This record gives sequence, C-alpha cells and structure tokens, in this order.
Amino acid sequence: MCVSMDQAEFSGTTLYAGRLRHPLHGLIHVLGYQNTAVNLADGPNAMLLHLPTYRMTRQNFLSVGRSSDVLERMVDAVRPRSVAAPDEIAWMGAAPAEVEVFEHDIYTVLLARDPNAIPAALAEVAEHRRPGLDPALLRFYAERYPGHAVAVCCFDNAQAAQAKPLMMWYEPHDPELLTLPALDCHTGQAPDLDSPVAVDHWVLFGTDEAPEGWGEAVDHDPAMRHDLRRFLPDTVVGRSFRGTLPNGDFALGHGDLLSGDLDRVFRLRPGFTPDAGA
Repeated sequence: MCVSMDQAEFSGTTLYAGRLRHPLHGLIHVLGYQNTAVNLADGPNAMLLHLPTYRMTRQNFLSVGRSSDVLERMVDAVRPRSVAAPDEIAWMGAAPAEVEVFEHDIYTVLLARDPNAIPAALAEVAEHRRPGLDPALLRFYAERYPGHAVAVCCFDNAQAAQAKPLMMWYEPHDPELLTLPALDCHTGQAPDLDSPVAVDHWVLFGTDEAPEGWGEAVDHDPAMRHDLRRFLPDTVVGRSFRGTLPNGDFALGHGDLLSGDLDRVFRLRPGFTPDAGA
C-alpha cells in the first residue's frame, strides 16, 4: 500500500489527513501513515511517500513518543460506522537544501525537494539501512510529482515490523484538497499507473472547522504529549477501503469533508486536476 525501493509486502495501511490552523504554523495539513511491512529484499529497504508541499524539513516530522496507537484510536472511533468499499468503484551528495538526512523512529529519512538528488545522499545512510534503488523510480517521481517533497524512509530487515506511525505536517499546495499518498508498487520499480491495485486501507480525515455533532470522538491517549496533541482533531470521519482500485492517492475536498460525504473520496492520479469541490 505504498511504494518501496525493493521487494516488500505492505498490509493493513492506515492513512490520516487533517486540516487545521496551528497557532505557530498557520493553515496546515497533517498526515498520519502506518502499515505492516514485510521486507522481502535480501538487504535493507525503504518506502517512499510524496507530499504535496514545496517546503519541508525534519521539523515537520512529529514524534508520537509513547502514543504509538494514535492512528489505531482514530480507527476505533469510526470502525462501527465504516462501510467496506466494493471491488469496483468509479473514481473520478546532495546539498543540504536539496536532501536532508535524519533519524526518525526506526527510519533513516531522506527528505528531498528533487528526487534526482537522492542517489548521492544515500551515501549518508548507514550501510545496514542503505537500500538499492532503480534510477527509473526516482525519474518517475521527478516527472510525475514536480514540486512535491519526497520522503524516503529507510529501514533494515530486523526493524521492518517495529515502526511507529509516521506523523508530519506541512503547508499544502492546495489547502482545500486533503490528499493521502497511496500510490502502490512493491517491486522497487516505477509504479504502473495503468494497472489496478489491491487496497487494504483505513482512510481517516479530520478538520478543526468541524460543526457540532460532526464525526466520531477520538479517545486520545491522556498521556499524549501536548506538542503532538495540538496537531490532532477531537473528532474524525473515515471508512475502510478493500478490494481493487485504480493506482493513485486518496483525496477529498474540504467542503465535502465538512459535509461528511465520504462518497466523494476519489483516487488522485499525477497530472489530474479535480473540479472545485471534488
């Protein structure tokens, strides 16, 4: 349920997208991402996430600390009301400024403005976490997702199943469109946008503009750190998607989110511009 740099299996993906006005950062989007990974490569591997933002640094990655069940609690909030989607749905050595390399949870993260700068930066990753890569994969991101930040999260075999949720915030390209990276390819090659993919996702949304009575209340960890809690919603909406869908991301317009219309969730593909309110 994501793109990997080598052979892997990912299942049980949970995605969260939120929109809020932060007291320090202004209008931002928040992304939460978690899955169960089985590394099938002979050595280290990595998963790639593309993010619709022009500016991002290691400060945009949030530590969940001991609250590693933050996304599970969101799923628990919406699970009784969720409806599984049918199988077929009609869906509308780089300079520091180029690549930032840092440790986050079990990962060594390479955060790049230009995917073509990633190969040189791999030399900064410890050998036990340094994956091989197909240059065609990075060309795919450079061509298909210009202006996006790309996070390469490197991990080794021993740690593949121990990751906590990834949580991050950013100033989005389009504040009115919440996007969740769900492009799929587990071979280390460039994704095939013309082939459908199997999905096994919980997709969750939140907003600080939710009207009274909107969504389901989340039972957040009472011991959660304040600097994480202020990025998270009091209530969420969401549903489970299983079956086969076109390859691409999940997206929902903020207006449709406020109305609670999750039938308006659609698969977003590179180069596609949704209609207003889509």
